Amino acid sequence: MKTLHHFRIPFLVSLSLLGAVFVFLGTEAFVITALLSVLEVTLSFDNAVVNAKVLKGMDPVWRHRFLVWGILIAVVGTRFILPIIIVAITAATSPWEILSLALHAPAQYGVLLAASDSAIKAFGGMFLIMVALKYFMDAGKTVHWVRRVEHYLARLGSIESVEILLGLVILLSLSFMVHSELRSTVLVSGLVGVIIFLTMEGITHALSLIGGRSSLAGLGLFMYLEVLDTAFSLDGVVGAFALSHNLIIIAVGLGIGAYLVRSLTLYFVKFGTLDNLRYLEHGAHWAIFGLALTMLVGLLHHVPEVISGLIGLTFVMGSYYSSLRHIKRSR
Repeated sequence: MKTLHHFRIPFLVSLSLLGAVFVFLGTEAFVITALLSVLEVTLSFDNAVVNAKVLKGMDPVWRHRFLVWGILIAVVGTRFILPIIIVAITAATSPWEILSLALHAPAQYGVLLAASDSAIKAFGGMFLIMVALKYFMDAGKTVHWVRRVEHYLARLGSIESVEILLGLVILLSLSFMVHSELRSTVLVSGLVGVIIFLTMEGITHALSLIGGRSSLAGLGLFMYLEVLDTAFSLDGVVGAFALSHNLIIIAVGLGIGAYLVRSLTLYFVKFGTLDNLRYLEHGAHWAIFGLALTMLVGLLHHVPEVISGLIGLTFVMGSYYSSLRHIKRSR
């Protein structure tokens, strides 16, 4: 009952938006919008788990801002403005020209966005792989799901900055595997992903020293969550153009998915899901690691989005059932 009550408003909002698409744009647009929403939730379920861990350290005011302001940033910023900026940089042209293309010639814009796919994959893949390595290479981590592997990685965490070293080695190795024309793009974009991760880690740590639940600490965590959402979502924006070139359909579909994921995050925090399900956070980080690898492998070979989604769901569901078994054994 508490689950239905929590998701009542998100479901009503989502159904209302889908209904508006059906009325004004037709059946085909409705189906594509619904499919984009489902894909966004499927690909970002692990993101909801990780977000919940961060959100626990935020006061109710910043949690509300994460849902209200965050969804505006997610839809308008991450899924519309940022791709335009990326395309403008890679195409060496004005963002205003790209904006005009996005509004008046979305098919051509989609082609340019696809051409920026390597930069997006390198940035998102390296940022997410740093998130996963930081979690597993923690010398203070004592609870392990995949015990042998996680125990070994935690021991490696006793080496100072080992996750940064490993991440840079992965990026450097990958740069020699991609086509020579993409080498500089992959290196620069991947380094930007690593640098932004380290910057956000430094900012959130510095602000947390001011006070665990102060406004500045909440701002730092809010910024970290938005960057994390960007790394998760940019690749999906490119994939959305395979289903439709209509920016309204893409924005509504991905927006509904982002809203539901944020609602799911708040549910995890409100009802202490991560405290009750011992290994769910582990599964989410393995899913992030898997998603990061598929993005980086995608620089060499095409990886269907459905595979990325299945990898994430497999890890998350596996950790969920392992957590339930642990609860039963503990009784």
